[in-house]
Amino acid sequence: MLENAVNDLWRSVNLMTDNNNYVWTPPQELIDSSNLTAFLRATHQSDYDALLAKADVDPAWLMEAVFRFCDVRFYRPYDHMLDVSRGLPWARWCAGGTTNIVLNCIDKHRDTPVWDQTFLVWEGEDASEQRSLTYREFAEDVGRLAQALDNLGIKRGDVVAIYMPNLPETFVAFFAILKIGAIVMPLFSGFGPSPITTRLNHGGAKAVITASGTWRRGVPAALKPALDSALETAPSVEHVIVYEREGLGIQTPMRAGRDHWWHDVVSGQNGSIATAEMAADDPAILLYTSGTTGEPKGCVWTHVSFIGSMVTRDIIICGDFKATDRFFFMSDMGWMVGAMCACIPSISGASLLVAEGTPDFPDTGRFWRLIQDHEITYLGVSPTIVRSLMRYCDEVERYDLSRLRMTTSGGEAWTEGPWRWFFEHVCKRELPIINITGGTEVGGCILIGTPNHPMNPGSFSRRALGMGADIVDMSGNAVPQGEVGELVLRNPSIGMTKSLWKADERYVESYWNTIPGLWVHGDFAMQGNDGLYYVLGRSDDTIKISGKRTGPAELEGILIGTGKLAEAAVFGVPHPVKGSAIVCACVPMPSADTRGLTEELSAALVKGMGASYRPERVLLVDDLPRTRNMKIMRRVLRAVLENKDPGDLSALANPEAVDAIRRQVAG
Repeated sequence: MLENAVNDLWRSVNLMTDNNNYVWTPPQELIDSSNLTAFLRATHQSDYDALLAKADVDPAWLMEAVFRFCDVRFYRPYDHMLDVSRGLPWARWCAGGTTNIVLNCIDKHRDTPVWDQTFLVWEGEDASEQRSLTYREFAEDVGRLAQALDNLGIKRGDVVAIYMPNLPETFVAFFAILKIGAIVMPLFSGFGPSPITTRLNHGGAKAVITASGTWRRGVPAALKPALDSALETAPSVEHVIVYEREGLGIQTPMRAGRDHWWHDVVSGQNGSIATAEMAADDPAILLYTSGTTGEPKGCVWTHVSFIGSMVTRDIIICGDFKATDRFFFMSDMGWMVGAMCACIPSISGASLLVAEGTPDFPDTGRFWRLIQDHEITYLGVSPTIVRSLMRYCDEVERYDLSRLRMTTSGGEAWTEGPWRWFFEHVCKRELPIINITGGTEVGGCILIGTPNHPMNPGSFSRRALGMGADIVDMSGNAVPQGEVGELVLRNPSIGMTKSLWKADERYVESYWNTIPGLWVHGDFAMQGNDGLYYVLGRSDDTIKISGKRTGPAELEGILIGTGKLAEAAVFGVPHPVKGSAIVCACVPMPSADTRGLTEELSAALVKGMGASYRPERVLLVDDLPRTRNMKIMRRVLRAVLENKDPGDLSALANPEAVDAIRRQVAG
C-alpha cells in the first residue's frame, strides 16, 4: 500500500515548490489573449478551478461547450452527448450523431480563405529537398488516393495500415483512409517484420500503404523488403500501395496483383469523392501501444474521440494553439504524436512542418535550424529529445528561435536539469512549457499545463477538464496535497479507447479492475506545495528501498546533475534484504572521462539521497532502449538484469541497445 506520509523520494519536489516560489509566472497580456481565457468567458466561468469543478460534475456539458468553441461539425446532430447506461468503461459519446475526422480537419475549410493557405511544409533529410502544399492541394491529393482505395475495394470499417516515413504522402494517406470510412492503423516506420506481422494479423488489415524507402543518417533505407517479409504470414492483406521515394537508388520488389505503385493508382483520379458520413463513435484509428507481456494493446479512437479530447479540449483550449501557428513535433506517424501533427493544425486552419530523418543529422544543429528556417511558432518536444540535444551544449544559441511563442512537452516525466536547460536556452525564460501527460489509451491529457498558470520544473498546471482526474491511495481515497498516489480518472473521457481491439476482458482488467470503479493509469503523481502537479514515474517503475517507495525521476535527476551524463535510467531489481536494489544505466557525455565515473555516480546518489540508496550496480552504456516517441523502457532494462523475458519489444526504436546491454551484463 502507498504510505500515508511523504516519502524521501518527493523531498526535493516539495522543497523546490514550497512557498509558491515559481520559476515562471504568466504575464497578464498572455493570460488576456489566451484561448483558455476566451473559453472561460464563453462558458461564464470565473476561473479554471470553477470550470474544472463544473466540468468534472458534468463532462457532457463541457464537451458541448468545447464543440461550440472549436466549431466541431456533425452531419447529423447527436441525440445524447454521453450515454453511460452500460457502465463507465463502456461510455458512448455523441450517440446518434454522424461526422468524420476529415469533415472537421479538411472539408470545413473549403470555400474559406484557409483553402489557399499553406497547410504542410516538408523538408527531407537533405535540406535541399523541400515541398509545400496548400489546403486545396492537400485535399486534392487526399481525394485522389481515397478514390484509388475505393477502386481497390477498401470499404467502411476495413483496416488500412500506414508504414511510411515522414513524407507529405504519409499525411495524405492518413486522411484518405479516414475519408472513405476505413480505419487507420499507424505503424512505426522503423519496425522489422515481426512487429508488423503481429499488428497486421491482430488488426485484420486489408491493405497497407508504404514507401519504397527513406533516408536514415545519409544512408538509403528500404521499407518494402521488411514489409514483404511480414506479409508472408499476414493473409488478410490484399493490397499494398507503394509511394516511390525518389533519389534513393534502391530496387523495390513488387508482387503482381497485390502491389500497386501510388502514382499508378491515383493517375486519372480527379479527387471528387465524398467524405463518408460515419457514426461519431465508429472506429477511426487503431493505434497499438506496447503491453508489458504478450500482444501489444490495440487502442481504438473514434471519429469524435481524438478531436474531442487531445486536439480541441487539451491543445487548442488549454494549450493555446491558434490558427496562426505553425506546429512542429518531430515524431513518426506510428505513434500518438503522428495523429497530433495531422489533426491539431488542420482542424485549426494552421500549418505543419514535417521533417524526414533525425534531429541531429546531417549536423547537430539541424533541429534548431528547422525551427528557425520554417518559422515555427508552436514546438513540441519530449524530455528525451531535449536530453539528447543538450549534449551539444550551447549550439542552440547559434539559431534565431524568436518566432516561437509556445512550447509543449510530453511522453515521460522531466528531470529538473533538462527542463531548466530547455527553459533557459529555448524558451529564453519567457515562454511557457505546456507540459502534458495522458497517453494513447486515454487519447488525451490527464494533467496539463496552460499559459494562464505559473510553472516550476516538470510541473503540470492543473488537472485536465472533465476527466475526474484524481490522485488516490489503493483504496481509491484521494490523498492530501503533498502526498503521493496513483493517478486515476473518476469519469469516462471522450478520448478514451473504445475498449481494446478484440480484447474487452483485457481492457477492463488493465484499466478498470485495479481499483474498482476508477480508471487507473499506472502513474504515480502528487500535488506539490506550490499547488502544481507532478508525475513521478510509472507505478511499475517504482523501487522499494528499505520499505520506502522510490521512483526513478529524482534519482535520475541527481545523476544527470553531475554534468557527466547525457541520459540515465534508474530501476530496481530484487534484493533479499532491501526488497529492491538500485541499478543505474547511464549514457556518458561524449566528453566525459569514464575512469572512476561509476564510483562518482554512486557517491552522488548517496550524497543526494542517503546511504540506503547506494546503487547495487552502475552500467555505462552507449544507448538506452527507448520507444520511437522517446520513452525509456525501464521494464526492459529490469528484465535484462534479471535474465527474464522482457516482453513485447516491437515498439523499440533501437532494439540493438538491448542486445548490447545484455552482453555487457553477461560480461
